[in-house]
Amino acid sequence: MRKTSPAISFLTICLVCLVFASSCGRQNADVIVAGSTSVQPYAEILAEEYERLYPGNAVDVQGGGSAAGITAVQSGAADIGMSSRALKDGEKSLWSVEIAKDGLAIVVNPQNPVTDLTLEQIRKIYSAEITDWSEAGGTRAKIHIITREEGSGTRSAFEDLVMAGGRISAGAIVQDSNGTVRQLVSSDKNSIGFISLGLVDGTVKAVSLGGVEASAANIENGAYGLSRPFLFVCLGEPEGRARQFIDFVLSGEGQRVLTHEGLIPRAEGAVK
Repeated sequence: MRKTSPAISFLTICLVCLVFASSCGRQNADVIVAGSTSVQPYAEILAEEYERLYPGNAVDVQGGGSAAGITAVQSGAADIGMSSRALKDGEKSLWSVEIAKDGLAIVVNPQNPVTDLTLEQIRKIYSAEITDWSEAGGTRAKIHIITREEGSGTRSAFEDLVMAGGRISAGAIVQDSNGTVRQLVSSDKNSIGFISLGLVDGTVKAVSLGGVEASAANIENGAYGLSRPFLFVCLGEPEGRARQFIDFVLSGEGQRVLTHEGLIPRAEGAVK
């Protein structure tokens, strides 16, 4: 089992402290939600709709990463944690619910002629066994690998689904959110990154995986294998306003919001 480095632990503690400080400064927030930067933009949209339907109820949504969100819940700094990965063994005593599924899109610059990669090619690119686009069906150019930071749920999902125990190259460029990965790929024609499928737009191109298009339909039918759960996590059975917000997210209206934003509706009975 991989050990968490002291630097990563320190970073997580700092992020939790920021969440706690922010929550202390938001006396009008009924519910504090913190964690995954992948889930964050969807939670913000849900919070806006919830506040519109229930005037006077305020939900404060913050980022920080999946690990920081889970730690914030454990420490009491947040009511709800957001995770874009499955819970680890030491976290499974927490209450959790899957609010939706998300695809993990492998993205390149729109100017890159590559439109399809196999899982093995992606693994070799990220482990630096393949270093030039000409080795993967493109034109001759050095591949610039972009990854997420340690502790990110997106990175954890990528490592589990793609790397098969292998290590991401130490030469990879590390970014701290899906948005910054997308921005860097959009500005560098020789780069490759991975982001939430729901965040793919015209600035980047999602490649097919072994001939299978990265789409919500292909995730639902099982053809596209890179998918992950989006979770809300609580210290125990949620109560009060936190319960009310979660119930809204799981309701037909909440699920319609998430579907409209490109996510895949949750599986029934996905509470643990």
